[in-house]
Amino acid sequence: MHVYSIPMRARFRGITQRTGLLFEGPAGWGEFCPFEEYDDAESAAWLACALEAANDGWPAPVRSRIPVNCTVPVVSAEKAHEIVARSGCSTAKVKVAESTLAEDCARLEAVRDALGPGGFVRVDANMMWDVDTAVTAIKAMDKAAGGLQYVEQPCHTLEELAAVRRKVTVPIAADESIRKAEDPLKVAVSGAADIAVIKVAPLGGVRKALEVAEACGLPCVVSSALETSVGMAAGVALAAALPQLGYACGLATLQLLDGDVTSDSLTPVDGYLPVLTKAPQPDRIAEFESGDDAWIRRYERVLAKVDL
Repeated sequence: MHVYSIPMRARFRGITQRTGLLFEGPAGWGEFCPFEEYDDAESAAWLACALEAANDGWPAPVRSRIPVNCTVPVVSAEKAHEIVARSGCSTAKVKVAESTLAEDCARLEAVRDALGPGGFVRVDANMMWDVDTAVTAIKAMDKAAGGLQYVEQPCHTLEELAAVRRKVTVPIAADESIRKAEDPLKVAVSGAADIAVIKVAPLGGVRKALEVAEACGLPCVVSSALETSVGMAAGVALAAALPQLGYACGLATLQLLDGDVTSDSLTPVDGYLPVLTKAPQPDRIAEFESGDDAWIRRYERVLAKVDL
């Protein structure tokens, strides 16, 4: 087992270092990296995902490459333009709601300028708005961006999402409402959202996530949980196995990390990622290895909660 710690290029989700645990099994490498605030019960799905990759492998893919969006954190408009322009992606996901509406709109204008009129812009508010704030912000951002593809999780509850959806013309995507539900297979999102954002690690692996995607009955976007290329490969495997994939996926997030544990990094070429049969070998782990054995103890605790 190897514990890693990689600096972030910019603060993202409130963190400046991404940490986690890598381990190898008969089918390849798995990555266990729930965020620090997640308790052992919530982390169990993340470990189940890593164990699937290491011990069982993934279902057969139905496509050989995955379209992806670039991700723009809460940075200046100038930096946002630079990120999008060098990404090679035709879709950009922009983090909003952590700065002022004026700053968010300026960032979106810069993103649209970098993409050009044919690109797609989506935003993610991470549940930070109430209904009225969401409606006001979405209308302003839709104008600033020259049209939004969708807004991801503007509010906390499904009831709030449904209320926002009735008051705006921009499609609504559900993320936390699905993966943080007590039973993701039974959450009724169809009246509250137009799109389902699916993350493989918080849902317990590729096979479990495929079941959730089918149960949602909505078009799906596969998104990362800020993993290294080892964990990201599982998200790519999920996107590759979905019967339909009508949107670019949020799997090009390595740009947010200042390094990777492998020399075979999952970085997009012309807006696409290749589909792998197993996770890449972490041949650069020594550069980012951490002596923090708290991750080993966390693994041992959480393993007892995994339904093997």
